[in-house]
Amino acid sequence: MIFIEKVRHALLTQKILTEKEIEQYIQEAQNKDISLEEYLIQRELVPEDKLFQALAEEFHIPFVDLSAQTIDPKVLHLIPESIAQAHQVVAFQTTEKEIDVAVMDPDDIQTLDFIRKKTHLEPRPHLTTSRSLGAALKLYHRGIQEQLGTGGASRARRQEPVKPLDQLAEDLPVIRIVDTLLDQAIYEDASDIHLEPTDESVTVRFRVDGILHKVMTLPLETQHGVVARVKVLSKLKLDEHRLPQDGRFKINQNKVRMAVRVSIIPVYNGEKIVMRLLNESAQVLTLDGLGIVGKPLEILEKNIKKPNGIILVTGPTGSGKTTTLYTILNILNTSEVNISTIEDPIEYRIHGVNQSQVNPVIGFSFANGLRSLLRQDPNIIMVGEIRDPETAEIAAQSAMTGHLVLSTLHTNDAVTALPRLKDMRVEPFLIASTVNVVIAQRLVRKLCEKCKVEYDPSEEEQHGIKETLGVESIAAFASKESADPQKKSAVHLYRGKGCDECGGDGYKGRLGIYEILESTSEIREAMLQNKSTEQLREIAAKQGMRTMSEDGLLKALRGLTSIEEVFRVTKSDE
Repeated sequence: MIFIEKVRHALLTQKILTEKEIEQYIQEAQNKDISLEEYLIQRELVPEDKLFQALAEEFHIPFVDLSAQTIDPKVLHLIPESIAQAHQVVAFQTTEKEIDVAVMDPDDIQTLDFIRKKTHLEPRPHLTTSRSLGAALKLYHRGIQEQLGTGGASRARRQEPVKPLDQLAEDLPVIRIVDTLLDQAIYEDASDIHLEPTDESVTVRFRVDGILHKVMTLPLETQHGVVARVKVLSKLKLDEHRLPQDGRFKINQNKVRMAVRVSIIPVYNGEKIVMRLLNESAQVLTLDGLGIVGKPLEILEKNIKKPNGIILVTGPTGSGKTTTLYTILNILNTSEVNISTIEDPIEYRIHGVNQSQVNPVIGFSFANGLRSLLRQDPNIIMVGEIRDPETAEIAAQSAMTGHLVLSTLHTNDAVTALPRLKDMRVEPFLIASTVNVVIAQRLVRKLCEKCKVEYDPSEEEQHGIKETLGVESIAAFASKESADPQKKSAVHLYRGKGCDECGGDGYKGRLGIYEILESTSEIREAMLQNKSTEQLREIAAKQGMRTMSEDGLLKALRGLTSIEEVFRVTKSDE
């Protein structure tokens, strides 16, 4: 979207509209929640070409009408289709050192920088209209359809592959589609790629910072080829369409090593693909880098140094449990200890750690794997997940016999993990004597540092925060958690306005909010006395345990995330 002041100045300079008319149209555009230029074009108040020619002069760049251009497909595909669609940019001409690109937003420096790095040419932006750009974007699909030979096929015909699957997987347009999707996902820092067939097309969605975004749609004709290509890369069976399949492959791009974990499952319209992207060249994280700070960090650092016991990480799927465990393993990983893991799946390779993959088909379960690991003379054991009573019992016995055991459990908070182990038929005395610490966590989106702004919450909003997060007074909580508790100050929160850096979302990256329960003598005694979950929670609160909601509020007050994010990830626990 072009900044409104640029549009206003261009309209006045070119004497297209008066100041009074512009003010009126700005107000009407805001009421409809659209940009000024969109409103002017929709209402036919200003011809589209005339408006954008005026804006091109305002930006001091050329104007181009792509409908009058013949674009070489090789030039068009210098910019991946997903980038072109998401950022409204098309390459239409090149010289030895430059690449001419048609854009809707000349201030999108991030996209121009990406084009510069990908093509090794200097981008020269030209302003164009949405109509002109839309016509050029259709050239991507036209080229794919022509090369696949299915441009005029009926819907019934398009359901069948036009070539043998092994040949279709090696077709250049199919390879280009898959490579483009992977390029775009890495560029967007996506964690997952979803390819979902519908009646009319294939929907592509990326999960970025935990939220799914629709990126583009592919022609239905590409479905068989794309599925076949992903199966070939993942070494899966090409002719299996009725059963789910899992695989993985690796890619190297600009010194970034990515492991891609693939899941394919049959659905009504074909086969759905989800690809999980795991950055193997990412820097090793630290506990404070994850977002564990202050007293909770001290508690955790003290407990991971113990030679035996259990460290549990709890939370729903996608809450970052495995990342926390890997971070702890990296801290403990020295030449003096033997570390072995049993995982499903192995997400990251850790140098110096013996990692084993569960394989239920041959009977290699968590419980069987854990028994085998105990014969490998380990000091530290990581069990990917405690899923059943047998695994829970063996893990507790292992901790009793001098091993440090790390694992995950599916509970909503830290305190509930202890009764959950009891439900798995682990004796209370074993839980009390082996569990060192329980970490419950969620992931929240971080506010973009470039565009976050401070604001004062209203009295009504403060009351809502107190009610929802269960704190008596936000100001008192802020003072208690402050480096200088005596200092009284006004309560400030933060929100992201949206900018080029964060793609207009106001968020960039993620961090954790945590609840860390230390197994103190009071907690152990309560377990032996079979105290209820609520009684355990009361004891933990008296000992000063910071809840996840409180940790989230603290990070919102410090400008790391927004209060809306804290509500979003904790509301399911209320």
